[in-house]
Amino acid sequence: MPIAYDLDCFSDHYSSAREKFLQTCAKQPGQLSSYTHPLNSEELPLATDVFWLGPKQADNVLVVISATHGVEGFCGSAAQIQWLRHEAMPPTDSAVMLIHALNPFGFAYCRRVNEDNIDLNRNFIDFEHIPVNAAYQQLADAILPANQEQFHDGDLLLTDYRKRQGQRALELAISGGQYQFADGLFYGGVRPSWSQRLIETVIADYRLAQRRRLIAVDIHSGLGPYGYGEIISDHNPDSTGASLAKRWFGDSVTEPARGTSTSVPKSGLLDYAWHPLTGDNGCYVTLEFGTYSLAEMFALLREENYCWQRNVNTEKKTMVQQRMRDHFYPAKQDWQEMVLFRSAQVIGQAIQALLE
Repeated sequence: MPIAYDLDCFSDHYSSAREKFLQTCAKQPGQLSSYTHPLNSEELPLATDVFWLGPKQADNVLVVISATHGVEGFCGSAAQIQWLRHEAMPPTDSAVMLIHALNPFGFAYCRRVNEDNIDLNRNFIDFEHIPVNAAYQQLADAILPANQEQFHDGDLLLTDYRKRQGQRALELAISGGQYQFADGLFYGGVRPSWSQRLIETVIADYRLAQRRRLIAVDIHSGLGPYGYGEIISDHNPDSTGASLAKRWFGDSVTEPARGTSTSVPKSGLLDYAWHPLTGDNGCYVTLEFGTYSLAEMFALLREENYCWQRNVNTEKKTMVQQRMRDHFYPAKQDWQEMVLFRSAQVIGQAIQALLE
């Protein structure tokens, strides 16, 4: 008989995803903490919800994060809800922490970025030494044209850059992270975001630095083959963290620094806040679910960012928001089933690793 997947774990909007998550948490004997977002309102409540299941003093902790890139939260939320509904039993002396909707604004508005146009996965840098992405500077006007008529010229400039420098160089230039263009793509900000400060609060309040073993899985979507869940390690390739990621999650683990991943190396990743905590006894990995082509994604992100930065009409913006959701969350049974299977598998591997 075919496997029955609980597709009801998925939602079509942040609000319903949060409601399902909170309802599911209420059925478990854990501790829920909700952190209200600055733009919270009665019309659209916004919060990051943190659920702890297991002993407060547990030596071993698994952290599962959703919606670091807001619109990518649909798959991560479903994975968290599925685990709570069907597998919620941490091993002895272990706990599981679920961070639901780290970027609730982006989740609610179908944006990858937060309320300040900051990509949270570029926001974890030393702000006293802000890096300069010279390649992005060359392409900034092509990436975000002054008006709709200049999109074609921008396309030509980006195509020419790819032909001269190569596809990987173009990806690094656009998505590697930049800090000089606050209205541009993959902007990392010039100060810690609300979500970064929240992560610091959670780490301190739950004493995560004091645990024997700490493993984190951050769930994303948008890169790679349709439905495939790629495990990405951004640890230094020669580090213990990288070695443990491969041991615990298997030979499918990829590493941007070695050129084996669909992702290129990036500045300011959320990973870097966790690496000092995992040390030599844990690891931080990204579980990335593929959707559609990289070229489609870059084109859509350019158009979506243009709508927000150039104040286009509401109807147009609404249409682009829908396309963003459809790209990062293909609400189709085959994709949903692949997400649920792979996320359960990876979370299961992580829980087994807690026992070593």
